[in-house]
Amino acid sequence: MTRIILSGAGGQMGRAVAKVVSERADCAIVEGVSKKTSATTEFTVVDAFSKLSEKADVIIDFSNPELIDSLLAYATAKKMPAVICTTGFNEAQIEKIKAASERIAIFFSSNMSLGVNLMISLAKKAAKALHPGFDIEIVERHHNRKIDAPSGTALMIAGAVKAALGQNLEYVYDRHLCKKARSKNEVGIHSVRGGTMVGEHEIIFAGKDEVLKISHTAQSKEIFAEGAVNAAKFIVPKPAGLYNMADLLG
Repeated sequence: MTRIILSGAGGQMGRAVAKVVSERADCAIVEGVSKKTSATTEFTVVDAFSKLSEKADVIIDFSNPELIDSLLAYATAKKMPAVICTTGFNEAQIEKIKAASERIAIFFSSNMSLGVNLMISLAKKAAKALHPGFDIEIVERHHNRKIDAPSGTALMIAGAVKAALGQNLEYVYDRHLCKKARSKNEVGIHSVRGGTMVGEHEIIFAGKDEVLKISHTAQSKEIFAEGAVNAAKFIVPKPAGLYNMADLLG
């Protein structure tokens, strides 16, 4: 039985993780961390990592970037692995996560969906085959309560394409001030926020007289929650290091 601490227990993704775990026999949430300590749960929720009291095997984090320092301090002190699914980190925070992974096992991914990660793999193959003859644009759509933009997944897709091509591509987020034609080294990244869209991602390869689109649509938050729980089971026995979906999928 894998004992889980759930960071962000009072949020939408926290509730989705709790639901997934409640339907499994191989793991249990023993305690949660959330600013919303009044949230109705089957486990105790505290408002700071310093107030945790239960013994656990792993942390699953769907919270807020501002909590990363306290999460890493707690995890490294307890020698506890962590699955970090929160998005919107700045470069300094990402470097702290990488540094902590030298002491504990950390599974770090902006998207826990199997389908999205397969999409990224296909996008890398397409980029190698089509660039620079095809222009590359990425469009992501999410619900109106999502705070960060562009999404962590959109940046994952762009980063994968950049790594596949081995080129210093320029990310362009807004064209209204660009009074010039796009260059071949640009990757346009566009964000849409509205309604209750769970998450849609599309990468467009636009060439002369033809267009290739690779897209993924998430129809519920449970696909991300299920991925996070599987990642937690995967990482518990692992040595210190930084892991992602590619490691889980083999």
